[in-house]
Amino acid sequence: MNQAVSNKKFQFIPYIISLLINLAIGFVASIFTRPEIEGWYRTLKKPGFTPPDMAFPIAWTILYILIATSAYLVWTKRNNTPAFKTALIIYALQLFFNFWWSIIFFGLHSILIALIIIIALLVLIILNISWFNRFSKPAAYLLVPYLLWVGFAALLNLSIYIFNK
Repeated sequence: MNQAVSNKKFQFIPYIISLLINLAIGFVASIFTRPEIEGWYRTLKKPGFTPPDMAFPIAWTILYILIATSAYLVWTKRNNTPAFKTALIIYALQLFFNFWWSIIFFGLHSILIALIIIIALLVLIILNISWFNRFSKPAAYLLVPYLLWVGFAALLNLSIYIFNK
């Protein structure tokens, strides 16, 4: 049966699972990030538009909540169509690239590889928005701040790469 599941009633457990998946990705990435903020990251030349260090965990926590909410909204309209499967694959891929960026940039200090990853992440977020829009316009809109922040982070990553070649 290819009919979409459309449950109007809020489902607490699936929403919490979506939140936990996204926040766990952020938490694990922070394990690689935090120790490097006062060390390696502090030694890098950065552009004047670099936000204060405290802005990053606040922004990412909000973004992970928005991403989780977006995924939940699409999940409530799930079905067995190829479109839903594609949306799910793209969502998982963007989470995968999101996760690896911090490890590559902060953990391995590989600014160029991180730049390549974040550019791929931008493409995946755009695709994610497009595919989620097929199921839920609010889900797609909830990903726009994520796209904007990652776009800004890509510019910051590029600038750090250029300043530290």
